Amino acid sequence: MPSKRRIGVVGYGHLGQYLVDWVLGRDDMELAFVWNRTISAIEGKVDRKYILEDLAFFPARNADLIVEVAHPVITEEFGPKFLQAADFMVGSPTALAKQELEDSLCVAAKDHGLYIPSGAFWGGDDIQKMADRGTLQALKVTMTKHPISFKLSGDLKAKNEQVSDKPVTLYDGPVRALCPLAPNNVNTMAAASIAAHNLGFDRVQGCIVSDPGLTDWHIVEIDAWGPGNIEEGTAFHVHTVRKNPAKVGNVTGSATYASFASSLKRAFGQGPGVHLC
Repeated sequence: MPSKRRIGVVGYGHLGQYLVDWVLGRDDMELAFVWNRTISAIEGKVDRKYILEDLAFFPARNADLIVEVAHPVITEEFGPKFLQAADFMVGSPTALAKQELEDSLCVAAKDHGLYIPSGAFWGGDDIQKMADRGTLQALKVTMTKHPISFKLSGDLKAKNEQVSDKPVTLYDGPVRALCPLAPNNVNTMAAASIAAHNLGFDRVQGCIVSDPGLTDWHIVEIDAWGPGNIEEGTAFHVHTVRKNPAKVGNVTGSATYASFASSLKRAFGQGPGVHLC
């Protein structure tokens, strides 16, 4: 019988809790460890033997795959170290908007795989294929949520606080500049920028819309343009709309949990390098 894959989970928020329970319920996986910045959030919910109190000691747990679902700063501090010992799935790919970090992770992924979950990025495989062929001309991702479902900083936070009775476009521009202002909200856009590698974070466009009337959904629209003339309207164009059920105030829509688990299952056997899963 093949040995079970050992999974380390970094972060124990809503998504981390879901993944820990999902791994514990499977026959082909086992939990190597779970870590959270606040250990008291885990105690009493997970068997003590799984709790890793100091993340620096992760190598002793011999994980085959480490999954980050905490905060982009974890990837900044530990990403290259994780890749020295195991495959690594980046649940907060907005961290890769920092070019130096993206480069260091790509270099570190020489013995293990660096996996990027597609999340709410619908059609990622097709867009990656277009990027591989060099036929992807442009890509735009538009995310619309209720104002209190956004966790923003800087000018975007102030602008969002002024939204009252109608939708307001908070940002429309390159994804790279948006990621540090909305690191918890635009992981879908970061995944898109990695899949569309011929465009990258500077040329993939991100748009976030704050809509006080949107109380039951998060909406993600993806526009991709391929061969042809975009200005003349003759270019290949695909427009998709994904409506993810979500309660007001939730950063993550309910369908994203199952999508993330599916990505975790796919994050296997693709070898060194960067992979969308």
